[in-house]
Amino acid sequence: METFFYTIIFIIGTFFGSFYTLAVYRIPKREDILLKHSYCPNCNHKLGFLDLFPIFSYIFLGGKCRYCKEKIRPRYLILEVLSGILFVALAYLMGLSIKHLEVFKIIEYCFMILYLTFIILMIGIDLENKKIDKAVNIYGIVISIMYMLYLCIVEKANIYRYSIYLVLYILILTLDTVTLKKYAKSPYVNGILLSIITMAIMTGEYITISSIIYSLLVIVMYLLLYKIKNKKKRKNVKIDIKKSKEMPIGFYLGISNILVILVVLLYLKLMI
Repeated sequence: METFFYTIIFIIGTFFGSFYTLAVYRIPKREDILLKHSYCPNCNHKLGFLDLFPIFSYIFLGGKCRYCKEKIRPRYLILEVLSGILFVALAYLMGLSIKHLEVFKIIEYCFMILYLTFIILMIGIDLENKKIDKAVNIYGIVISIMYMLYLCIVEKANIYRYSIYLVLYILILTLDTVTLKKYAKSPYVNGILLSIITMAIMTGEYITISSIIYSLLVIVMYLLLYKIKNKKKRKNVKIDIKKSKEMPIGFYLGISNILVILVVLLYLKLMI
């Protein structure tokens, strides 16, 4: 029964993974991600059910579009598989099983899935477009407020602690609006700050700070390796500055956050 239970969760995870690839592609283009029918980005042909079943469709179609025979990027298959594995890993590490289907555990798991959706969309869009999409951040703010209400009402958490986060949200969103009006664009830094606040609410300060530290270490190592590889003394200074500005910080921050969450949950699982 446990195997069947986790298999179902894996399948659900793969469908979420399929949705993530769609959302990462459409959100920056401001296309509808819920009602608009899926289509091939090459020939624009509407896709049928057999074209959309995660993992199996990719395998049976040979990694090509059924209609125009254009190759489908392997990342679709990879993300679906990884998403399924992530869903199962979280369920197991959070103690969710067919024998222990407690209401509170299910609610916590659902909140974590909603949060990971936010993180994965941030990762994908930042990697593809070097952008922290405001719509994704708004989604993150909404689920974090829902989570705060749940903690304060059901688990009687300290309301004053979360009030500070709400004030920070308001301040940064106000700053973002002012900057948008003045420069006609939403600053990348403001997006990162909003993401960090959402992280702190949903995963706690320890995991958030650890995620920031590890992502910064990875970025510094990457820049050092880049500098060593392209060592041209003074001529390379401007290139290094430009390269650092092009770094998808949200991507590294999100990946670090997911890994830290899994490590912390594994540690807690082993300690029980």
